[in-house]
Amino acid sequence: WDNADFSRGVGTTFYQEFSTLNTAKPPFVRDVEAKVRRYLRSSYSAVWTLKITWEKAPVYASRTDTRKTITYQAVLTTDGFRSYILMLYQDGGMQWDYTRLSATNVLIGYT
Repeated sequence: WDNADFSRGVGTTFYQEFSTLNTAKPPFVRDVEAKVRRYLRSSYSAVWTLKITWEKAPVYASRTDTRKTITYQAVLTTDGFRSYILMLYQDGGMQWDYTRLSATNVLIGYT
């Protein structure tokens, strides 16, 4: 994510926090819970969730072309004991041309 360049005024980053310990869960949190249950085949009930969105983020060194952008999210969630992260990309995955980046060891995800 450090290869996004917001210095030209293109794109934005925002977040939304969901604390659901003793409150009704919005549809977004219920969807996150369903994904965790489906992918990990375990019971899961979130007490806190954070959604971070990078919208229309241009690639670093976007001096040449700010039209090629990507929208992606990181969703952090916990039940108080276990924590998970969902990394979501717009349809089609990462749209940046990684062959034109200054670094060639580009990863999608985390290590």
